[in-house]
Amino acid sequence: MRHLPLLCIAGVLSLPVLALLGAWLPAGAPTAPLPVLQAMAQTVLPGYLWTTLWLVLGVGVGTAVLGTAAAVAVTLFEFPGRRTFEWLLLLPLAIPAYVTAYAYTDFLQFSGPLQTWARAAFGAEGRLLPEVRSLGGAVLVFVVALYPYVYLLARSALAERIVHLMEAARMLGAPMRRRVKEVALPLARPAVAAGVALALMETLADFGVTSYFGIQTFSTAIVKAWLAMDDRRVAAQLSTMLLGFVLLLLWLERRAQQRLRFGTRGTGAGDAGAPTVLSGGRVWLAWVVCGLPILLGFVAPIAFMLRPFAADWSVLPWERFLDWTWNSIRLAGIASALALALALVLGFALRRQPAWPVRAVVRLVGVGYAVPGAVIVVGVLLPVGWIQTLYPELGVGALVTTTAFGIVWAYLVRFCAVALQSVESGYARLPVSMDESARLLGAGGWRLAREVHWPLLKRAAVAGGLLVFVDVMKELPATMVLRPFNSDTLAVVAYQLARDERLGEAALPSLALVLAGLVPVLLLSRALRSR
Repeated sequence: MRHLPLLCIAGVLSLPVLALLGAWLPAGAPTAPLPVLQAMAQTVLPGYLWTTLWLVLGVGVGTAVLGTAAAVAVTLFEFPGRRTFEWLLLLPLAIPAYVTAYAYTDFLQFSGPLQTWARAAFGAEGRLLPEVRSLGGAVLVFVVALYPYVYLLARSALAERIVHLMEAARMLGAPMRRRVKEVALPLARPAVAAGVALALMETLADFGVTSYFGIQTFSTAIVKAWLAMDDRRVAAQLSTMLLGFVLLLLWLERRAQQRLRFGTRGTGAGDAGAPTVLSGGRVWLAWVVCGLPILLGFVAPIAFMLRPFAADWSVLPWERFLDWTWNSIRLAGIASALALALALVLGFALRRQPAWPVRAVVRLVGVGYAVPGAVIVVGVLLPVGWIQTLYPELGVGALVTTTAFGIVWAYLVRFCAVALQSVESGYARLPVSMDESARLLGAGGWRLAREVHWPLLKRAAVAGGLLVFVDVMKELPATMVLRPFNSDTLAVVAYQLARDERLGEAALPSLALVLAGLVPVLLLSRALRSR
């Protein structure tokens, strides 16, 4: 009974994911439960599968190459501007992938400024560049937006112990090319694999880029099955398939993290050798390796979005901008406050009673972050539909659908794990002896949490709440389906304006999302520099 409150919290936050499994059970009469899905398997489902696989393959290879090359350059070598590149390479994390897609489409499409200028300058006709709204364009957008996941983990792995091993290999006569190929890259492989897995989970969870580019992946198929086909069971069945992919990537990421902790266990940072000093043409090569991702992932999208401001301010929707911003801040504030409160409760319970039921509850809550937003939407609405059908007098549907309650529930399922991870990392730095000393002095229970833990956890907790706030601001599929009427957010408005080919007007809410995303990125870069 003492674990009952924790089980209730876990049940509320995991119900949308667990409810998806009920879609495979026969409904009503004992007929075949999969007729629509079987028809889709013979028509469109193979296309969804192959498109998703090709997208995942392209993004995986691209992020691995781009992120690893940048991490090798700033960790193993010394060149002018290296310390500046260390934090500049994190900036693409501040831009949602769908915002990058809108910016590139506005600039590179047939009627965009680049092709218009080229046709006028060279007297050419027709399309001069490949169509950006394609599978290749989506791969490019995801690679330049998500490579920092690989860069961060690979850089941490390389900085742990690989530099002094590189020095040992140099003293044994190995040239630089061989040292990088046979020493650095093999030891960094688990970190690269973990970063690629995180990037692929974000790719599978995306709806904005694939929907805007017209690419038929599992995420777009789920939303189409729910909204266009009006078949919640098919949407749920497709969601479980996508969830299987995500859980596989999550398992691979955690396995890579375990290998990473084993592979990077060193003797300390003090015996690491100095980075190799570059000169001549190698400095230019390092600048290209580090500058190209920043140019493609941050500078170019920002410049493309600033063009409407320089061209004509009157086309920008200033009169509605404050309403969209307030709706975004209000929902993000409520969700981040509740997520932080739940994370503190779960973290304190795990600190006091690290038994297997508590650990299981915490791990179950933590899975939600790996679940795509489109899957969570289906998981939230599915049990609501069942209850509404069985007990219409309760009015559960009116309570959850298109209300702040329903959308905040979806946010908590998706992002509570972010705050929980920050709180757990804060607790990891507090010695257990501190709790024992407090108990000897008569402090126990909530007094221990309030007077001892909270002052020491405050910075980690605030950082976790800030991350949840920014993630909620950028969340698209859950917000688009569950938001209350007349409560458009910046993410939804940016998507709708871009979908209606009003890309110039979409620049204003898109830039606001970028400014919100810059806050945690700058904090992260500051933490890395201080470390």
